[in-house]
Amino acid sequence: MSRIRIDAVLIQAVIAGALSFAHLHDLAEAAGQDGWKAWAYPVSVDLLLVAAWRRMRTTADNRAAWAWFVIALAASLGANVATAGLLDLDDVPAWLRILVAGWPALAFLGGTLLVHTPTTTAPAEPDSVPAASAAEPVPDVTVKRAPDPAPELPPAPAVDPAPLPVTAPSPAAVPPALLDHARKLADAHQTATGARIDSATLRARLGVPAPLADAITAQLA
Repeated sequence: MSRIRIDAVLIQAVIAGALSFAHLHDLAEAAGQDGWKAWAYPVSVDLLLVAAWRRMRTTADNRAAWAWFVIALAASLGANVATAGLLDLDDVPAWLRILVAGWPALAFLGGTLLVHTPTTTAPAEPDSVPAASAAEPVPDVTVKRAPDPAPELPPAPAVDPAPLPVTAPSPAAVPPALLDHARKLADAHQTATGARIDSATLRARLGVPAPLADAITAQLA
């Protein structure tokens, strides 16, 4: 439990409250409120003052709280000034008697309004977000969707390529000059050996592929 710290401000508040309390009591007693009623008036004024002050602390822009705070403060200050010798307490005017007599109803009305007035709390401000400057235009942003990746196909099985058939060139594809040279070689071979030249020997002499040698041998036959 926190301890109350006694300092000069607290002592001054107690002295001011006691003097104001006594002035309100004297004024109420002079206005015809005797006994315990005279003591109840200072309590009523101070309670209304405290209630209005607490409501102002809750909602600073509450006009009703400010109005009742000013009314209670005027009643307290009025009693202090009136008992300072400016008013004859032995001959209180009728309007002041009426005001003092009507104070309990006025204080009850003010306290009831202060208690039952809904408290409005200011909405919480969001975190400060830097707002975009109105002078700076917002660039148009175009979002391009990346194409969906093509599905991966399983690799095709390796197939050994079939050997292409080797076809012998047609007789018309044999150059005439090569054919004449081959004929001379064939005649020389037949003269020397007495036998016709074969395809392997002709291919070796001419240095041509085997299909071409076969085609030339066929024409020499």
